[in-house]
Amino acid sequence: MAQRMDADVGYDELAVLKLLALDGGLRGEVKVSCSDLAGRLDASNQTASRRLQALEDAGFVERDLVTDGQLVDITDAGERALQHEYEDYRRIFDGPTDVTLHGTVTGGMGEGRHYISLSGYNRQFNEKLGYDPYPGTLNVELTEQSRRERAAMERLDAVPIDAWEDEERTYGSASCYPCTVENTEGDAFAPAHVIVPDRTHHDESKLEIIAPEKLRDELGLVDDDTVAVRVTPRED
Repeated sequence: MAQRMDADVGYDELAVLKLLALDGGLRGEVKVSCSDLAGRLDASNQTASRRLQALEDAGFVERDLVTDGQLVDITDAGERALQHEYEDYRRIFDGPTDVTLHGTVTGGMGEGRHYISLSGYNRQFNEKLGYDPYPGTLNVELTEQSRRERAAMERLDAVPIDAWEDEERTYGSASCYPCTVENTEGDAFAPAHVIVPDRTHHDESKLEIIAPEKLRDELGLVDDDTVAVRVTPRED
């Protein structure tokens, strides 16, 4: 899946974000002057200031102006952007690898049951995933560590589910990542897929998983049970 970046944040701004992280910006505030930053970027002060402003507008950093510079803190969104960059390079040198995410089972709001049952999605699930999904999703609240590691999953090739429309509205596209779900007893179920709507913003703390059977029954799961979700590269 392509990285989702603000329209004003590109590779030049990410280079600034990397410098801030190297200076300790992921651990807390770092003091920055535009002149020093400009020198490291081989750019003008105005360019350095503009790139910092773009990062702030995108929510990747927070800034406080002080008399001799500014204090800059990288936000969670900024950390995720750097994690995406890291995963790109890891994939270049190591190739696609399995990603195991951990979390706890939570209740959903019933929306998954409705959308999965819609004909435009259901037809594609059968054709592209090879099964008719159980009408509902298994919802997993990720651990803090797995929230950071989620970027590795989104760097794997996914099965695309295309947008479609009926007489009333248009329904968005989604990406499906092949996975195996395992409970604490070591029982595992596959095939299954993590489904991620292709929209600008989604809750990265949770996974929604579809499968041909009800995963709660197959794996004996109830709310707050711990599961491991092993996401694998797509096989063409």
